Amino acid sequence: MASKAAVTAVDFTRIYSTLGLGKDTIAALQAFRKRHGDAQRLQSQYASQPTTVDLAHYRSVLKNKAIVDEAEKLLKDFKVVTYDVNAHVKAIETFEAKAVEKAQATAAQIDVELKELQATLANIEEARPFEDLTVEDVGNAHPRILEAVETMVKKGKWTVPGYKEKFGDLSLM
Repeated sequence: MASKAAVTAVDFTRIYSTLGLGKDTIAALQAFRKRHGDAQRLQSQYASQPTTVDLAHYRSVLKNKAIVDEAEKLLKDFKVVTYDVNAHVKAIETFEAKAVEKAQATAAQIDVELKELQATLANIEEARPFEDLTVEDVGNAHPRILEAVETMVKKGKWTVPGYKEKFGDLSLM
């Protein structure tokens, strides 16, 4: 009974969103939850059905008593078949191992991304204000800009393509 209370208390949508699980992991978990729910419904349905057969009732209703005797003999001779579930248990253990492996890989990936974001945040916090930057600082940060400017100067281009279209002509004449 405690497991039923635990299952109903778990907010799976919150788990999916907060853990950052991959789409395939979420799909596998949802499929597993669906199969589990279906199995529980079937088990409760079959558990509520009567398991005894009232052969006296059939003897009183049917004229052919030999059929009832044969059915009674079959019921007495019936032995429950046991199944080897080790293959299913191994499949579940394999699934669990893969899920744990994927979860650990996801956690490692999230840790790496978190460290990168913290480094970026520290870089942003330590950066100089925009007003204090010089052309030299921008050129050192992005050498491609300096190369593009040098190429334009060598070719005699003194205007930036698309500048007038975007900002208009600021000349007074």
